[in-house]
This record gives sequence, C-alpha cells and structure tokens, in this order.
Amino acid sequence: MPLVTWKDLCIVAGDPASAAPSWAALLGLDVVLDGDDAHLVGPTPGHTVWVNRVPEPKTVKDRVHLDVHAAEEVPPGTSRLSAEGAFRWTVVAGPEGDELCTFVRDVVPAYRLYEVCVDVVDHGAAAAWWQGLWGGRGGTDADGGFSWVEDVPGLPCEGVVFCSVPEPKTVKNRIHWDVTLEQGVQVDHLVELGATVLRRPDDEIVWTVMADPDGNEFCVFERADA
Repeated sequence: MPLVTWKDLCIVAGDPASAAPSWAALLGLDVVLDGDDAHLVGPTPGHTVWVNRVPEPKTVKDRVHLDVHAAEEVPPGTSRLSAEGAFRWTVVAGPEGDELCTFVRDVVPAYRLYEVCVDVVDHGAAAAWWQGLWGGRGGTDADGGFSWVEDVPGLPCEGVVFCSVPEPKTVKNRIHWDVTLEQGVQVDHLVELGATVLRRPDDEIVWTVMADPDGNEFCVFERADA
C-alpha cells in the first residue's frame, strides 16, 4: 500500500516572475503570479509547479532535472549544453541556467513534462525506496545505467528516473517534489524507512521538510481530512 501520494513540483528561482513564463512554455502550463512568487497550473492539482523565490544563485549541476517533450532540440529561451548528437536527447540550460533534457517529438503534446530525473548514489536502491513510498512499478535499464518508478498514482508524467552519479550532493536542490501522507501514515514512519527530518512545521510552514536516503529534499503534507 502506498504511504504517500504525489502532490506537486517546486522549482526555486531568483526572479520567479521572469522564470515562471519560461517554465510554463517548456512544460505546457499556465502562469499564475503570486506577488514575489508564481505557480504554474494544468489539468489537475498534481500538475501544479510552484516557482518560489530564493536568494541563492545556481552554483552546481542540478541533481534533479526535468525531461520534456519538444518540437526542437533547443527550444526558445534555452541554450545547448550537450554536444550535437551526443545523446538521443539534448541537454539544455533553461530558466536561470537550470538543466533540462529535451526529447524531440514529431507531434508535441500540449502538456510537455516527460520525466523527472534524479541523481543518486545507487539508482536501484533509490528507485526501490521511492516505489515503497509511492507504489507504482519499478524497472531498471538493460545496461544497468538507471532505474525508474512509473504508474505512480497522480504522477503528472511517465515516471521518475534515478541515475547513479559519482559526485556527492553539496547544496540544496533547486527542484523538489511534495507528497501527501496517506491515511494513518505519519512522518515518523518515513523516518523509520530512512528519511531525515530537516524542518518540522512551525510558525512559517505547515509542512515537514525531509530528505530521502540520498539527501534529496522533499516536502510532506498532512491529508486535509487527517
């Protein structure tokens, strides 16, 4: 039984009002400005992407990035990072330099988020851990280079892909996801499985900030009917 359900995505930016329209165009979503912040909306609440202001600039390669369906390798507002023909996808720099990968399609869907990709120490272990929380189906590439979780209830894309990398995590991620606890599940249950509490609810936030066993942050919300 799943312990949590997908809630939404969060992206940080130095200037959300400028970054949000670019992300909206890349993802096929609509923009709503919220004062200093912004968010993107789509067909369901699970498609929501919060674009939140932070003072810290991007300094290292993102450990969480988005893969998108695209009409061209380098969409407007992005710049090429990977050599032409290096992969069957193209790595580009998007808003504020955050990396994403474009997958060119003959017919581009209106909603363009394809996958969420995460750098980890052990891709198989990370995928199994998140599958244990979300449910869904897991798999591993035939060449052993990456693992994934798909068919996750409420997930607004085909899957979450985990890739092993040698470099350690050094800064807070610029992209993370939020989850909602299932009925009867508590934050302490996630801690027992290997998650770490980074910040509990206080006067400023109503959610719990956590990290998975690889240190990648995610936020946990109580069910509205809890």
